[in-house]
Amino acid sequence: MLKLNNLQSPKGAHRNIKRIGRGQGSGQGTQAGKGHKGQKARSGGGVRTGFIGGAMPLYMRLPKRGFSNAPFKTVYGIVNLDQIEAKFDGGEVTKEALIEKGLLSGINKRRPVKVLGNGELKTALTFVNIDKFSKTATELITKAGGKIENK
Repeated sequence: MLKLNNLQSPKGAHRNIKRIGRGQGSGQGTQAGKGHKGQKARSGGGVRTGFIGGAMPLYMRLPKRGFSNAPFKTVYGIVNLDQIEAKFDGGEVTKEALIEKGLLSGINKRRPVKVLGNGELKTALTFVNIDKFSKTATELITKAGGKIENK
């Protein structure tokens, strides 16, 4: 029987760490795998990313043009109609209900919600205060007799 006093890692799960700089007998003595002298052999040694030996770094030499909207783009929490069909029998579909049923989790709880038309919808559902719908999702919801309301 497994108890706290006889717990054991499976074979091969734990490897001993390579103990560097612990004398000649260890096989990693003297320079401790750092070669001979130089900047990279020192503690805290080395150069930052993009450093080219004092020359003007490539990222500073290249021209920078245009505008990227990436920092400002809206990222949606995505829910498919087949997921909604599986969890909802009828009534209203709200962001709170989606979170409660486990369709939105983690960071998606804070994001705006978008419903995609993946799957089929057989029950007539009312979608209240959902931020965005794909074209196919809107068609399938109205075809099933559902409504989209934004209060």
